[in-house]
Amino acid sequence: MTIYLKERFGYFLNNRWLVFVAAMWIQICAGIVFLFGSISPVIKISLNYNQKQIARLIVAKDLGYSLGFLAATLCEIFPLWAALLVGAIQNFIGYGGIWLIVTRRTAPLPLWAMCILIFVGTNGETYFNTAALVSCVGNFPKSRGPVVGILKGFAGLGGAILTQIYAVIHSPDHASLIFMIAVAPAMVIIALMFIIRPVGGHRQVRPSDGLSFSFVYSICLLLASYLMGVMIVEDFIDVSQNVIIIFTVILFVILIIPIVIPIYLSFTQEPIVVQEEEALLSQSGDQGPGRSEHGDGQEIISCEVEEEKPKGVDLLPALEKQKRRGPCMGEDFTLVQALIKADFWLMFFSLLFGSGSSLTVIDNLGQMSQSFGYDNTHVFVSMISIWNFLGRIGSGYFSEIIVRDNAYPRHAALAIAQVVMAFGHFFFAMGWPGAMYIGTLLVGLGHGTHWAVVLAAASELFGLKNFGCVYNFLTISTPIGSLVFSGLIASSIYDMEAEKQAQQPHEGRLMASVLTRFLNMDEPLKCEGTICFFLTSLILSGLCIIAAVLIMILVYRTKTLYANLYGRSRM
Repeated sequence: MTIYLKERFGYFLNNRWLVFVAAMWIQICAGIVFLFGSISPVIKISLNYNQKQIARLIVAKDLGYSLGFLAATLCEIFPLWAALLVGAIQNFIGYGGIWLIVTRRTAPLPLWAMCILIFVGTNGETYFNTAALVSCVGNFPKSRGPVVGILKGFAGLGGAILTQIYAVIHSPDHASLIFMIAVAPAMVIIALMFIIRPVGGHRQVRPSDGLSFSFVYSICLLLASYLMGVMIVEDFIDVSQNVIIIFTVILFVILIIPIVIPIYLSFTQEPIVVQEEEALLSQSGDQGPGRSEHGDGQEIISCEVEEEKPKGVDLLPALEKQKRRGPCMGEDFTLVQALIKADFWLMFFSLLFGSGSSLTVIDNLGQMSQSFGYDNTHVFVSMISIWNFLGRIGSGYFSEIIVRDNAYPRHAALAIAQVVMAFGHFFFAMGWPGAMYIGTLLVGLGHGTHWAVVLAAASELFGLKNFGCVYNFLTISTPIGSLVFSGLIASSIYDMEAEKQAQQPHEGRLMASVLTRFLNMDEPLKCEGTICFFLTSLILSGLCIIAAVLIMILVYRTKTLYANLYGRSRM
């Protein structure tokens, strides 16, 4: 009996589903970046910052969350647990330093130093993201859509989960939230970092995988529905602290439930022996994408974009062709090789226009809801977090149907989402009754779709070997889009409309303007009405249409690759 339990426990520790569940929990820590809207008022009041100074911190935050080249490099050179540990240390130093300054336990630092601290703290989350995605995409090479969608979904929902956990503390000192997000991720990472690793996932393919993913999807839907219900109850009903504790305990139970999968598989199924592994691999058609076998056994490499081949390549022998041309789409690319491909830049700019436009809404959601006349702005912040989560897990599921059942490029789902986002921005522009709710729904779903579909498609087009570097370069598009669309376009138009309203001969506005100047208050002017974001929303809607056109060009260029890759698997 002891030997049996020891064997089963060893199988449990090396089960790829255990790695996946642990990665889901780690991704909650990677969602700390979405809590910045909750800690920025504390920083603003404690350090007497104005809105422009907070905007600089936002830029530093977005850069830190997106620049993950060092994380990708460490994940390729060192074990993944080492990269996770570095990320935990960065997170602790960055947010811990901010907490010490905000609570006056150390002398205040200049703004540029605060930007460095927020950059270091949020950059730690890139290690969590990269390690979780690299390990799980490698362990589930045939289920990239669901894996990426679920993991990125938990990152998107991390803010809402951590907010509910913080509600249990019930501390009158709001700076304690900063302390929690400095310490809690370090504890979680140290507890789980040795579990996150490649475990030969392609050798653990089982017929039960579909049922296991369905179970995880049901837990995700339950989690999103539960958090939505808790948010509504806590916003509209004055609940006691004991009820909040009960809500949080139930939340922990829902988060722990997925561990049932690796436990069940470890004690009910036998490990696959080598001969069975080889049979499974041969049956699944584990040839590289973009390759086919000729009748005489000679491998023929088919590149999808003939115009990118140098002149004279067709006159060379097959091996020399491969050396001169580099990898074909679907094979393993280095980052430098990917950067010279038109397909990579189509994906990059589509992500920049699409995700950049939705992030502009997320960053300005508080001001948008206020301009529409809503007081409880945090309701829309929580709502867009949940829609973002559902967009990520839902698009991962449906994009997998597109490639598995139709052998069609999964990024076609992204084009649909970007058109949906264009309608969401249009609703914001029109300001019709309920436009905030509908716009938040459509933009939240579309934003989540980007991060599930693009990353899975990138791993298919440019391979798994250097996936970390390719993924982290693509994410640079997000802060670029945020800087241009939010920092320049949206803020400039908002200030222009606010100044127009301040100059109108309205007695209330005039008295407020005079009082502000008399007291020398360095507060930005406020804009009221749908006009504040009318032009911005129309611009963002147009950008989403451009993003959809770019991604459909990429669909056209890669449909043969997907037909070769997934068409064979259906035979």
